Amino acid sequence: MAEILAYVHKEGFFHRLHPFTKIIFILLFALMSILTTNLAFLIALVIVVLGISYCANLGSEVIQQFKLIAVMSIVLIGITILTMPSGDVIGHIIPSAIPFIGGLFPITTGAIEFGFVLTFRFMILICVFQLFVISTQPRDIVQTMERLKIPIDYTLMFLIALRFIPTLQIEGKRIHEAQVARGYNPGNGLMGKLRSVAPIVIPLVSNALARATVLGLTIDIRGYRTGIKTRMREFAFQRRDYMTVCAIGLAGCGYVLLLVRQLL
Repeated sequence: MAEILAYVHKEGFFHRLHPFTKIIFILLFALMSILTTNLAFLIALVIVVLGISYCANLGSEVIQQFKLIAVMSIVLIGITILTMPSGDVIGHIIPSAIPFIGGLFPITTGAIEFGFVLTFRFMILICVFQLFVISTQPRDIVQTMERLKIPIDYTLMFLIALRFIPTLQIEGKRIHEAQVARGYNPGNGLMGKLRSVAPIVIPLVSNALARATVLGLTIDIRGYRTGIKTRMREFAFQRRDYMTVCAIGLAGCGYVLLLVRQLL
């Protein structure tokens, strides 16, 4: 079973990059996606990110997030239609033929366009963060965050969140399989899925709380807050990192020039 936000051991150029290089990559694509509202440019960024993921032998892992992106795109477009009516009206959520309430909630071209802008922004942010997490071991992330002078408490919270999400996913799958093996049948359809949530969530939360207690004791026993650490390996910038940073810098300069040209 493929876990989300879990390190994937593969051979690829993204795995061999320095974590700081990957952080620069994330920041560049995040800034470009947030600062622009050009739909064509956002689509081009998505294509570039997917191309990089396939070149790094991580395409299948990134594509797995598209189920979440599809759900969020429907939510984002629905919110923009309800809250940002602008542009030409192409229809209504409630048909005009319905008495009294017909014609409410117009569907406009501006709302749909901005909904797609938000969708592609969300897609880019999810994909670049997924690339970083699945290609970088947690200990390397911690070491990089320490060198960036990030407080140890924030580093610890970030690491625990990354480790807990795949663990909870696996634990929930096991609990579901155990319930099915015992003959539990909540039924089919939407109500059946809703009834099946409680038998999974209750033991999952209970196990998570117990695991959090053990984790806290383990952190204290290992003296994590003492500040004295022995690293298993030291990272240094390699030639590939310098080349990647130069490529990222050129892309950033090109984007800035494009913005300046648009403003002028």
